[in-house]
Amino acid sequence: MNIVAGDVASRSMPILLTQGFRPFFLAAGLWSAAALALWIVLFVTGTALPSRFDPLAWHIHEMLFGFVMAAIAGFLLTAIPNWTQRRPINGGPLALLAALWLVGRIACLVSALVPPWLAVAADLSFPVVLLGVIAREIVAGRNWRNLPMVAPVTVLGIANLLMHLEADGVAVPAGLGWRLGVAAVIVLISVMAGRIVPSFTRNWLAKRLVPNLPSAHGWIDQTALGALHAGLFGWAFFPAFRAVGLLLLLGAALNLWRLLRWRGGATAAEPLLLVLHIGYAWLVLGAALLGLAVLDADLPQSAGIHALTAGAIGTMILAVMTRVTLGHTGRDLSADRVTGLIYVLVTLAAITRVAAAFGADWTIALLIVSAGCWIAAFGLFVVCYGPMLLFPRDAH
Repeated sequence: MNIVAGDVASRSMPILLTQGFRPFFLAAGLWSAAALALWIVLFVTGTALPSRFDPLAWHIHEMLFGFVMAAIAGFLLTAIPNWTQRRPINGGPLALLAALWLVGRIACLVSALVPPWLAVAADLSFPVVLLGVIAREIVAGRNWRNLPMVAPVTVLGIANLLMHLEADGVAVPAGLGWRLGVAAVIVLISVMAGRIVPSFTRNWLAKRLVPNLPSAHGWIDQTALGALHAGLFGWAFFPAFRAVGLLLLLGAALNLWRLLRWRGGATAAEPLLLVLHIGYAWLVLGAALLGLAVLDADLPQSAGIHALTAGAIGTMILAVMTRVTLGHTGRDLSADRVTGLIYVLVTLAAITRVAAAFGADWTIALLIVSAGCWIAAFGLFVVCYGPMLLFPRDAH
């Protein structure tokens, strides 16, 4: 494409469709808050949706394959042009991807009203097309280093299909779909965090002439990732196998060592950076709690699961969405008070959700508090960052 023609085309399209992070970060923020609000209403009132998923399964599905997939799409569609030096997916193709994501959400919401195959096809169209776009861009740019990025998206698509099959009564191992989905997302976070967290930290500390910069990637990182990934996928397929619990504990210990080497304590003055370290700390805690729960049946597995999901996934997604939005809209990479409040709210949501797994007498109250904090965090993101995603900077 001619560069000048490409620039003119970009200026003529809606700002929302110029880069992948804009529609998908907005969708992730909106759906995360709306879907959880709807689930809490269903939980408290005991009502159900016209969906083949029961309310809990729908909640799990929409958090993983609605909210998280939108955030992953926004991140990858924004990062891949930087990796490949190719033009970003924008305009009509980006609008089509966003429309497919929305069709999937509607299909899952009313799947009991349509033939099963139609609901499955509608929901899986988004990850399938996204996978094709990602693979094409990486291959066309001969960016072989990042070709493994297609693997987590592929696994998420398979996990999504497994959840549909289980809901439709097909004989698949109970819970395999959502466990595989959680494992795939945590694997993606652990890999990408190893690239961005020490790099951003190193750059920030170097500008302030702080000694003892984050350690370079090495054998500790490789070993930590190997143990963690083996433990997560082992848990997905064999959730009660004691050896999996030991692997998860080993992965947690090695990833704690990895995290400490990134010098997060030195970033306390900048919440936009510190929150990335906090998000990874949730990953470490979640792996440890999950490993302990596998080894001891008296410990609630939901504590580890929600440390990984509400804690690691929720925190890291907000950390990345705020940072990418600020950076790609030409703003200072620094958290204001509202952004700091967003991070506090998602942290409180994770703490109270994990606590709900242990406090039998306070479970419902803690669930409601956790949901309120989560909805407030993502709602605040939409209110404060939505205008940055929807409009050019000079429109403010």
